[in-house]
Amino acid sequence: MDDLIAALQILGKYQKETRWPTHCEHDIFMVTGVQEEDVPEDEQEKLDELGFLWNEEHDCWASFRFGSS
Repeated sequence: MDDLIAALQILGKYQKETRWPTHCEHDIFMVTGVQEEDVPEDEQEKLDELGFLWNEEHDCWASFRFGSS
């Protein structure tokens, strides 16, 4: 749970206001409203450690770790 909270705190700093900030579909937990280029490289590396990667298909930060099981 701590890793999820840490990742959301990082992404929350860069998230544009959106009505639906997260979405879960097909075992993927997605955070919307944050572009890849908005997140500095060091924080992208931290997100990777926490289980979040940029998802080209959905154009968002996504995690299979925190999706449904």
